[in-house]
Amino acid sequence: MEFIWILFAFLCGLAVKLINLPPLIGFLGAGFLLNFLQFEPSSVLDSLSNMGITLMLFCIGLKLHVQDLLKREVWASTLGHMGAWTILLIGVFSLLGLVGLHAFEVLSLRTAALIGFALSFSSTVCIVKLLEEAGEMKTRHGQLALGILVMQDIVAVVFLVLATGKIPSLWAVLLFALIPLRPVLGRILDKSGHGEMLPLTGIFFALGAYELFYLVGVKGDLGALILGILLASHSKASELNKSLMNFKDIFLIGFFLSIGFSALPTWEMVGLSVILTILLLAKFVLFFYFFISLRLRGRTSFLGALALSNYSEFGLIVVALSVQAGWISNEWLVILALAVSFSFVITSVFYRKAHSYFRRYKDRIRHYENPLPLPEDCFTQPKSMEVLVVGLGRVGRGAFESLTNMVGGVVAGMDADKFRIKQMQAEEHNVFFGDGEDVDLWEHLDLSNVKLILLALPSSDDCVNVVKQLRSTGYNGQVAAIARYQDERDDMMKAGINNVFNFYTEAGTGFAEESLSLLR
Repeated sequence: MEFIWILFAFLCGLAVKLINLPPLIGFLGAGFLLNFLQFEPSSVLDSLSNMGITLMLFCIGLKLHVQDLLKREVWASTLGHMGAWTILLIGVFSLLGLVGLHAFEVLSLRTAALIGFALSFSSTVCIVKLLEEAGEMKTRHGQLALGILVMQDIVAVVFLVLATGKIPSLWAVLLFALIPLRPVLGRILDKSGHGEMLPLTGIFFALGAYELFYLVGVKGDLGALILGILLASHSKASELNKSLMNFKDIFLIGFFLSIGFSALPTWEMVGLSVILTILLLAKFVLFFYFFISLRLRGRTSFLGALALSNYSEFGLIVVALSVQAGWISNEWLVILALAVSFSFVITSVFYRKAHSYFRRYKDRIRHYENPLPLPEDCFTQPKSMEVLVVGLGRVGRGAFESLTNMVGGVVAGMDADKFRIKQMQAEEHNVFFGDGEDVDLWEHLDLSNVKLILLALPSSDDCVNVVKQLRSTGYNGQVAAIARYQDERDDMMKAGINNVFNFYTEAGTGFAEESLSLLR
C-alpha cells in the first residue's frame, strides 16, 4: 500500500513539475485520485502527515525571534483581519442565502460565524513551502507572514481549549522551565556534531516537545514551535534547519495526500467550494488594507497579503469539531476540504509570479503607501560603495570578507536577515539590511559608483529576478552570481549575468590551485 502512495505522488508530482507548477499541486491531486480509486488511507499516512507538520513548525521556530511576534503589524493585523473576515463572511453568506442558494440559506448566525472563523486562518504548510522554494523566509514580507501564522496558531490553541472544554493540566506551568533549560539544550545541540546525529537531534527535539506539551493538555504542535524559537539564537540553528529540510519535505507529502482522502465531493459541493475560493480576493484585499494601515510599504503589503491569501488545514479541524458537536452539517467538511485544496493551487500559481506582478503594478500599489514608513523599512546608503555582495550566508560572507581584505572599505554587504546584519554591524563590517528582490531598494540606492555586484543567493530564480530589476533601474556595471548546477548557470547567463561561478564544479579548481601553492 505504501508503494502505491509513493507511485501516485511521484507520477502526479512529476507531471505537475513538467508544466512548471509546484509539485504540491500534484500531491493534492494524487490524494483525490487515490480516494476516487477507492484506496483506503492508513494510520501510517496520518503519522507521516503529523510528523511533517511537527518538523515544519519546529523549523519555523528556528527562524523566528520573539520580538517579531510583539510587533504591532503582526498581532494587530492578525486579530484585526480575523475579526473583519469573519464579519464579512457572515454578511456574504446571508446575501447568498437571500438569493436562493440553499446551502447558505439554512445556515444559522453561529454556523456562519464558525465557517468564517475557520476560513480566516492561512495555511502554514503551503506558505512555508512557497517561501522556502523562493528563498524568502527571512525577507521582510516572509517574516511578517510567519509571524502572523504563529499568532494564528496561538488563536487556534485558545479556540481548541474553548471548543473542546479541555483545559491544560496544572502541570503545564512546568513548561516554563524550558526557558532556563535552553543552555542545556544548546549544549546537546553542540555535541550532536555535523553528521547523522544532527538531524536526529532535531527530530528528537521536535517530537519530544510535541509529546511534552500534549502530555499536559496543550497543543503538541505549539510545543515544537516554541522549542524551535528557544533554539533560534543558537549558532547551529541554521545548520540544524538545513539538515531537517529534506526529512520535513518528504513527511509533508503525507499531509497533502491526506487532504485528498478527506472526502469525495458532489458537483454541488464543488460549486460551493469554488464560491469560497473566489472569496480569496476579499481575503487578499483585507490583508493588504491592514498592512498598509499599519504603515508597511506597498511591496511588503502586496507580497505578504498574496502569500497569506489561502485557506488553512486548521479550518478543517475547526469544522470537524463543529460537526462532532452538531453545529455544522457534515457536507461542509467536504466543501472546506475542496476550498483548501483549490486555495493551495491558486496561491502556488500566483505567488510564483508575485515579483513580476509588483513590478507591473508598482506605481498603483505605492499610491496606497503611508508617507511615513516604519523605521525598519527605511533604506540605508553605504558610503564609498564600489563593490556590493548581495546575500551574506556562508558563501556570500566568505566572498565579502575576501574582497574586503583585497580592496578595503569600498566593499559593502547586504542581506535580508536583519539579525545577521546586526551581528555583522556589531563586528564593524560595512553591511546593511535589504532584500535583493525589492525593486524599491534598487530605485532608492545610488549605484552610480558601484562597479561590481555579487549575487550570493540560494535560488537561481532569485538571481535572475535581481539582475532584471538592476537593469531596469539603469545599472550597467558588472554582475556575478553563484550556481549549483549547469542548467542554472546557463539560465543565469542568458538573463544577462556577466559571470556565474558553479561552486560544485569550480570549487575543485580553486582547491587544486590553492594546494599547488604549497609546492611553490
